[in-house]
Amino acid sequence: MTSLRHLRDCLGELDELERSIKHGIDSMSSKLYRAIDWQRRFEADVSHELRTPIAGLRAQLEEARLHPGELDVDDLLERALRDVERLHTLVDDLYLLAQLQAAAQPAEPALLDLGDLVQSELARRADRCDVKVQVAPGVLVRGLDARLRRMLSELLDNAQRHAKTVVFVRVRRTADVAELVVADDGDGIAQGDRERIFDRFTRLDAARSRDRGGTGLGLAIVRNIVYGHEGEVHVERSSAGGAAFVVRLPLA
Repeated sequence: MTSLRHLRDCLGELDELERSIKHGIDSMSSKLYRAIDWQRRFEADVSHELRTPIAGLRAQLEEARLHPGELDVDDLLERALRDVERLHTLVDDLYLLAQLQAAAQPAEPALLDLGDLVQSELARRADRCDVKVQVAPGVLVRGLDARLRRMLSELLDNAQRHAKTVVFVRVRRTADVAELVVADDGDGIAQGDRERIFDRFTRLDAARSRDRGGTGLGLAIVRNIVYGHEGEVHVERSSAGGAAFVVRLPLA
């Protein structure tokens, strides 16, 4: 009887082990299928984004070949260079995003004053809308200077694209984190869109974003840079009625 009971116990353990292995395989399969689907959608998105400037270049060159006598060389070159610049920017952004998602670190993190970084970045810009700044002194973080500047630049570019008259930038210390807020007085972002805007190639107004120079990768780059610094980022409604992007990073 004891041997039978022991055998039944062993069989029960084997059944449990089989169920556990099956669950693990199902979970891994699900993750693999999601990764494959993500890769396919990414390839489709990239192809779509590259097609627009390439099609523009082709149309201009075909026009020049068909009507050489009516060709305005300066205008052709200006339009072609705009499309080439767009391709160059898109490829650079894709390369940076790939580095960020691979967690590649080009240098060792350094001790940085977030307020100083904001002030120096704003000093080199010539923006369309006025920028109101509120910076607390001595808000120190540990990070990569170039990448945090890129994050800030993307947030400022985004705010300038959508602001009506003014952009707000605030740096402060809250509890055990450094907080950076970049806000505008534009139309804001609907509650249902506040997560998906951080996905690559997401444009809430595709035509307008292209006209204003966005590649559709800026906020994806922001999120990956913030995550790479063990921080978090979200968007909420600003006090001026527009969007407020809130970045929180660990204090040094």
